[in-house]
Amino acid sequence: MAGTISRGVKAPIIREGDDIVKIVADSVCEAMRKDGFTLHERDVIAVTEAVVARADGNYCTVDDISADVNEKLGDTIGVVFPIMSRNRFAICLRGIARGAKKVVVQLSYPADEEGNHLIDEDALFDAGVNPYADVFTEAEFVEKFGDPCHPFTGVNYLAYYRSLIEEEGAEAEILLANDPTAILRYTDSVLVSNIHERERTARRLQKAGAKRVLTLCGIMNASRNGSGYQPDYGLLGSNKATENVVKLFPKNAQEVAFAIQREMLVRTGVRVEAMVYGDGAFKDPVGKIWELADPVVSPGFTDGLIGLPNELKLKYLADNEFKALSGEELTAAIRARIREKEKDLKGRMDSQGTTPRRLTDLIGSLCDLTSGSGDKGTPIVLVQNYFNNYAD
Repeated sequence: MAGTISRGVKAPIIREGDDIVKIVADSVCEAMRKDGFTLHERDVIAVTEAVVARADGNYCTVDDISADVNEKLGDTIGVVFPIMSRNRFAICLRGIARGAKKVVVQLSYPADEEGNHLIDEDALFDAGVNPYADVFTEAEFVEKFGDPCHPFTGVNYLAYYRSLIEEEGAEAEILLANDPTAILRYTDSVLVSNIHERERTARRLQKAGAKRVLTLCGIMNASRNGSGYQPDYGLLGSNKATENVVKLFPKNAQEVAFAIQREMLVRTGVRVEAMVYGDGAFKDPVGKIWELADPVVSPGFTDGLIGLPNELKLKYLADNEFKALSGEELTAAIRARIREKEKDLKGRMDSQGTTPRRLTDLIGSLCDLTSGSGDKGTPIVLVQNYFNNYAD
């Protein structure tokens, strides 16, 4: 009777140099033995990106970031649209400031790209502010709206980011504007720091005449003095490890996913799918925060996870095509309709309302919610029956 099952699997504490593939396989097999379940074809074994990168030793230091930034962007740097996060961005900003003489941070308002709010949207309306055009210095913003403290963390990010820059001996200036070209009044050397709109932001700056424009993908995208690196995403997807060290997004995620699939096939004879997952993609309706602070939900996955769901909407079938039926007759008709469905239902009325998201985003979000980000101790998630339907 069970539909989709998402099962967190406990694992040992993973350190640099550990064999992540063996640990994942050992942990799943031990969970099967102790908890009395078996694997099936197309079950999904997922492992969080954090332990994949940790096992690979994919770290860099604040000094590595400093050297990279200074070499590529010079002494006066504009940092446009960073997210407001102590874990994600603060330590990166410390490295940026260490490699510069002046840093101008341009924050978006009323919130950053991830939904961390400086002020409520209604406050803008009440103040008669046009967020598309109006530009504020830090002092002007505080005078108009007061000191902005994050409702969950209690942090005033304007003051916090300014203090980080000044602690590194650089001059700091905070700007609030939603037009990225506002930064060009202060410098033509810009580090685009938003995540999902980074390419668009960079294009606008280049079109407006900026001389040097990089996204965070362009910082630590190659090793410096033996450091870790991320060739595709650079600092995007990084997290604070210590006060001086950053853990980067894994660079071997695809390799790990395929290796887990091969290892489980050897051990069990079952061909599972496998993926490495980071932040899920969903929004908190109360805190207004989008979880997805990584550049992608999954940086590595096996071939069976490519694509989108191809599903019929049961409510539509019951209320329309088979509205005259009930009981076992209705059940049989719907099951037969599912078995006969076309391979591509895109644009069909009988699939309307199904979730138009990639499989990796859906399953990765499920895994992120299952494993959490605290002390559950389940960096491995086994998802079963995901590809089953009502007709199976």
